Amino acid sequence: MSSNVSLYGYVFAHFIGDQEDGEQVYFALSKDGLHWQDLNQNQPVLRSDIGEKGVRDPFLLRGVDHNLFYLIATDLSIYHRGGWEGSQPTVNGSHALLIWESTDLVNWSEPRSVEVAPREAGCVWAPEAIYDEEEGNYLVFWASSVLSEDNQPEGMHIYASRTEDFRTFTQAELYITRGKQGTIIDTSIIRADDMYYRASGDGHITIESSKRLNGDWEHISTLDSLGLGLTGSDVEGPAFFKFNNEAKWGLFVDQYSSNGGYLPILTTQIGDTSGESWQKLTPEQYSFGSLKKRHGSVLPITKGEYDTILAKWGTVNEIY
Repeated sequence: MSSNVSLYGYVFAHFIGDQEDGEQVYFALSKDGLHWQDLNQNQPVLRSDIGEKGVRDPFLLRGVDHNLFYLIATDLSIYHRGGWEGSQPTVNGSHALLIWESTDLVNWSEPRSVEVAPREAGCVWAPEAIYDEEEGNYLVFWASSVLSEDNQPEGMHIYASRTEDFRTFTQAELYITRGKQGTIIDTSIIRADDMYYRASGDGHITIESSKRLNGDWEHISTLDSLGLGLTGSDVEGPAFFKFNNEAKWGLFVDQYSSNGGYLPILTTQIGDTSGESWQKLTPEQYSFGSLKKRHGSVLPITKGEYDTILAKWGTVNEIY
């Protein structure tokens, strides 16, 4: 955002699980990025009735011109598939992104479906997008399985496409891979101090850096090597965001293996490899509200945007 616009709070877009209505878009609000208020009486704020009729991994983005907000998400419903067992979403999953648009974060378009996956892909999972200042467009990226000739998945890889309007996309290209049979998912990218940083799930939560989105990326660390005691067996779904008006960044990770929900990790220097600037918070230091929040995204917002969302979906039982 423009440096003369004061940021005030945060909105968190997420889903809550595989149950009926769990795979839709929920919002939560926070003033400090660590204590969250569930909205809309714990009901979805956006629903998909197209594609698989489910929404997972919603990512909320402010357009570079500040006139539109975009929400992109995975088109997948494990509930409607009857569960993970017996279902093959990595083989016969949707090839499309779900996309909504809004001018004010409360009045949203109907969802639309845009196919982005390459022909050999089996799914499109956990999409994110970031504006590329050097190229003047958005880099959109997601995880896809690659299918062999006999329709068997050969690892998960990150693919990417470019768009200027979230309607027309360039042909998907391989963006990150850990080898033919390797798996990398849930990539989150943020720009900080004239560098790009990305966190991905590849057996660890691996952090890398580059001066350009399509440049050479350097391995920096993993959450485990930083002394935080977390590997990909413990957490998934990393989500980067910057705290308002201070040089501090948050990396939320989903404690899926213990069903513990999101865990906030803070740093004042993403590129630090010693771990000295990284902090894993204790349960007494944060609250994610009553809903179990699954893979989502955090967007910093202004006081006006915060008040508009609260007036639309909030309650008198605000946490502050």
